[in-house]
Parts: sequence; C-alpha cells; structure tokens
Amino acid sequence: MRSISLDQLNEAARAVEEGGLVIVPTRRWYMICADATNEAACRSIFDAKQRPLTKSLVLVSPSAEHCERHFVVHHEARKLMEAFWPGDLALLLPWRDEQTSARYTAVGAPALVTRSSDALGRLAAAAAVPVAATTVNVSGDAHVDAPGPSITIDEVQDFLKLTDVPVSVVLDGGVCPVANHLAIVDCVTPEARLVRVGLVHQRALSAALGRELVG
Repeated sequence: MRSISLDQLNEAARAVEEGGLVIVPTRRWYMICADATNEAACRSIFDAKQRPLTKSLVLVSPSAEHCERHFVVHHEARKLMEAFWPGDLALLLPWRDEQTSARYTAVGAPALVTRSSDALGRLAAAAAVPVAATTVNVSGDAHVDAPGPSITIDEVQDFLKLTDVPVSVVLDGGVCPVANHLAIVDCVTPEARLVRVGLVHQRALSAALGRELVG
C-alpha cells in the first residue's frame, strides 16, 4: 500500500483500472473504492468490512449524462440531481436494462448512485472503469464507543491493520471535516421517497421537489 497526495489522483485511477482497491477522502469521511464491475475486487471490500452482500456499494457516477444513459431518471429524480449534484445526496435508481445491471453485482438493482465534487468524484471521472465505493470501517460497528467511518489517515491505518485488506493506494486528504452520511432518496418510481436523512436536509429536498418529501 502506498500513500500519495491528492495531486497524484491519476495514479489512484490507474490502480482501480488494474483491479486494485483505493482509499480516497471526501468531506464526509474516507471511502474505499474499486472497479464496480470487478467482482473479486468488490468482494474483497465486502469481506474486509464484514458487510452483507445484500448491502450494495454506492456507484459514483462521473456525470449526469452517465446517469441518463444507464438509469431510468424520472422527473423528480432529475430535479434532485439538478439541485444537489454533485454533492451529499445518493439516489436509488432503476437500471435501463438487465444486461448492464448484471455487470454490476456489487452495486445491485436498483443502484444507489451519487456524484461527488471532491476526490471521490475526480476519481470516478479519471478512471476508465466505473467506480463503486463505501465507507472505511467495519460494517455494523455502531456501538456507543465506536468512532464510525474513518475521518483521518490514522483511522484508515487502523482499519487496514485490523482487516488486512489489500489496498493499493491511499490518498491522504487530511481530516474529513463533516463526518456525516449522504442523504438517500428512493427514485425507483416517479414519486421520490426519503430513505435516510443526511447532509442534505429533508426541508431542502422538499423545497427542490416543490412538495413535502416523506419516507
């Protein structure tokens, strides 16, 4: 494993293309990433995190056009994309066709999709393969004394020592300042539904839609 600076992000993109795992910072916390279509690489993330295979990884879309090409984007989903992407919102979206969906087993169907303006989004834009990601921590580690997902390089190193996961590259972005979750909205049907509150407030989501967004 090599630790590199943010201005070496192209090296991280090459590592993902070659089947490696990469850890990058976001303003929320550090994320561990892999080629979304590489089953072995993604499986190593599930194994390290002790994450159930039914709890899919998030797909980091490089552009709105990418989403329109691969997913059914209903009117309310498009409103939320235009208002909050790139940003701290993830949308559950249905694939346009089963053949494409079958290549993304770690992402699942429907897919949880986000766009990011930080190193995570830049990695997705730079890589020649689709990028799947999740937080750097052991799944279910939510007891009162648990720190939650990693927000510092020291916490990333603790995770790597604990799990022995074969990470190729870690991008050192210092301390992640927000330490909070993406908001999640289910956009599988034309009428969007709130799944999880997060950094994008429910009031803001409702304002963008012009109606109260409920779960």
